[in-house]
Amino acid sequence: MSQNIGKTRLAYSRAWHHVSLASPSTPSLGRLASRIAILLMGKHKPIWDPSTDCGDYVVATGCNDMLVTGKKKEQKMYYKRTTRPGSMKSINMESMIRKWGGGEVLKRAVSGMLPKNRLRDKRLDRLKVFEGEAHPYKKNMMKFEGRIRQAEPEVKAEILKRMSI
Repeated sequence: MSQNIGKTRLAYSRAWHHVSLASPSTPSLGRLASRIAILLMGKHKPIWDPSTDCGDYVVATGCNDMLVTGKKKEQKMYYKRTTRPGSMKSINMESMIRKWGGGEVLKRAVSGMLPKNRLRDKRLDRLKVFEGEAHPYKKNMMKFEGRIRQAEPEVKAEILKRMSI
């Protein structure tokens, strides 16, 4: 962490990470959710502090191809309650994927792995989930599956042109 006042703005800048659930090397739902939660909290950064929100954005694509182990699709239940007696509703994972898509299942898994505090909703808002591979955040991507993205040739030419001016 920088000891000079005002020099930490770059450390707090938010990067965009892309996670493709359609690739064959993607881990199962729980392992993937814990990795996404670490990125959303900012625990991978050297400036991490539990009381500050310094996490990054995560774009998850291909949520319809999510890998779950065992019979979780048929047996895992999600519950919803209100304060009224007899109001508990339950739905299994398979029905939830049919009704709301695999993105909702991923969001609920990540939500369960984030700390239960005032920053939880802000962190979850930075998780963007899509059923297919297309998404509107391609320009913002800095990291794709852990590797830093290289700039396109026309972008490099523009940068070099501006530097020479």
